[in-house]
Amino acid sequence: MSQEVLIPKMNRIRKKKRQYRVPFFNLILVICAILAIIGSTFVDVTIKHYVWPNGGFAQSLDPQDYIKSFSIVPQIPVLMFICSALGKRMATSAVTLYIILGLFFAPLFALGGGSIMYIGEYGFGYILSYIVAVLLAGAILSEKYSFKNMIFASFVGVLIIHIFGIFYMFIIAMLKHDGMTFVSGWINAQSGIKIIYDFILSFVGILIGKYVHEFLEFSIK
Repeated sequence: MSQEVLIPKMNRIRKKKRQYRVPFFNLILVICAILAIIGSTFVDVTIKHYVWPNGGFAQSLDPQDYIKSFSIVPQIPVLMFICSALGKRMATSAVTLYIILGLFFAPLFALGGGSIMYIGEYGFGYILSYIVAVLLAGAILSEKYSFKNMIFASFVGVLIIHIFGIFYMFIIAMLKHDGMTFVSGWINAQSGIKIIYDFILSFVGILIGKYVHEFLEFSIK
């Protein structure tokens, strides 16, 4: 076989091999995304808003009775930011690796939880649904970073996480024979008014991620 015939074949083989290489810059971005997800797990943001308590006109009420305070972990908004900034492929890779690390290597989940036994925890459904959330939200954003798509991606991503999280929690509660009082209290604590804040903060995260995405695309070019 002549050298002229061999050279084109070798070039085709090299091109095929290049398709499977992970760029070093992308690997760094995925690692940074994993660290951001881990870091957000241990951040506790206190949010206060006004409420109208029972007996709102009673003279015995204190001004603090009109203020509701609760804590929120900004992991979902951070997740949506990563999805927007890096795209669905790298975001999915980061989330998948985060879950694998938490299940098999280190306690990275909420309240320092981890190991394979965490599958039996009430909140694991929220974490597991991250993969589907970034895939669908990323698919929406990949079409166009319009205001409508960013709103829709926020809505879809947050809703999937909370719906799947509640469904998973119901299954675990049934297996553990927990009563409805516990279940309703748990849902109210994890997916009550927090859904609204998750949606608002996720939209902000996606909006910021849009400009980060544009910057990264410009830098790579």
